Amino acid sequence: MFVLDTDHLSLLQWPDSAPGHRIWQRICEIGSGRVLTTIITYEEQSRGWLSYKGRARTITEELEAYRLLRKHLENYRTIDVLDFDQEASWGYQRLQRLSLRIGSMDLKIAAIVLVHGATLLSRNLQHFRQIPGLKVEDWAV
Repeated sequence: MFVLDTDHLSLLQWPDSAPGHRIWQRICEIGSGRVLTTIITYEEQSRGWLSYKGRARTITEELEAYRLLRKHLENYRTIDVLDFDQEASWGYQRLQRLSLRIGSMDLKIAAIVLVHGATLLSRNLQHFRQIPGLKVEDWAV
């Protein structure tokens, strides 16, 4: 099982980019059913799109923002999303006690991935490689 971090999922949503194309090729090789994401990634992306919509100043900008927000929703209808559940919250608390210099959202994603024994797909190898036992790969390179 492979779990897309927010950066990889964002790149995948722009398949015409070289990194997005590379990620998509790898997913096709292993089968899309083995690739998931997390509710944390959904939260991060949703906050970004809602912020984008909030900055719209004209009706044209607002229409575009809603179009992109709809696209965001449609993207999440095509991928399984792992929850931040009780077991992940315990893992998150254990990771917090390690006092790593990693943001809380990344720690939550790592905790979810560890609970499921999966491999995280992220460009942020420097941070995620600090987490004991976490398997992480960058498919964008």
